[in-house]
Amino acid sequence: MGATRKLQRTLYRTAKQQPGRRFPYLYDKIYRQDVLEEAWRRVRQNGGAAGVDQMDMEEVVRYGEERFLTEIREELITGIYRSQHVRRVHIPKPGQPGKTRPLGIPTVKDRVVQMATKIVIEPLFEADFKPCSYGFRPERTPRMALNAIMTSFREGYHHVGGCGPEVLF
Repeated sequence: MGATRKLQRTLYRTAKQQPGRRFPYLYDKIYRQDVLEEAWRRVRQNGGAAGVDQMDMEEVVRYGEERFLTEIREELITGIYRSQHVRRVHIPKPGQPGKTRPLGIPTVKDRVVQMATKIVIEPLFEADFKPCSYGFRPERTPRMALNAIMTSFREGYHHVGGCGPEVLF
């Protein structure tokens, strides 16, 4: 098991076993080398356009991934990291010709820092979610939520709204 995954499991178990516990000192976990490397791997895998700095994934590779991550780490450690403005583009709305919606595109650097933050704090939130919660959760899909609803209706449940014995969501 990788160091990042081990950190996530430790945070999850601690939060699960001690529901009232607070985690005031997580910032140093965000700039761990393994966390930043995993964040970069995920950001690169997701792809996406360049932000206001015009640096895209290929540009980061040409610049040097290790150098890029080291600079981010140093900015986070020294406290000089500041997020950049978000590049605003308008994309067409599906099924609505001539209509658009705004889309904000952060820089690759900001996406790496955001992903590193997500990697660190997500296990803490996951520990508090109920098993019947599906919205915006890792490895959970709308299809899984629909299947759970259908299964519950087949078992005689008739309400949706909570996780108690008489309701599903």
